Amino acid sequence: MTTPTVPSVLFVCVHNAGRSQMAAGFLRELAGDRVEVLSAGSKPAETINPVAVEAMAEVGIDITAQQPRVLDPDDVERADVVVTMGCGDACPYFPGTRYEDWVLTDPAGQPLDVVRDVRDEIRGRVETLLGELGVARA
Repeated sequence: MTTPTVPSVLFVCVHNAGRSQMAAGFLRELAGDRVEVLSAGSKPAETINPVAVEAMAEVGIDITAQQPRVLDPDDVERADVVVTMGCGDACPYFPGTRYEDWVLTDPAGQPLDVVRDVRDEIRGRVETLLGELGVARA
């Protein structure tokens, strides 16, 4: 009997402080341990955007323990799906890896109502991605 593999998803944005952290938070919450979740930035910030933290807390997801980190080509290579969110050409390409580019408003410097809209759009895209991966919600 073979053990099913757990898909790996990498979310990448420039600062790894808003969009990619919210997407990773939703995927962790919705998929549990059925998906390996990674996030990184091409030019990571020092800390996560506090407005993104607040917006996620409103829906019961705590991302305060997460730290922005620099994009590692090894993470890209091992990921089954790489979701980019405005990181431009900084993301390395590996044949056989599925890439998606999610065009989303950057929450940096935005008021909470704008970040809520971004959060809600990200949630919908994460739910769609889960369905495409054939992963049931936790």
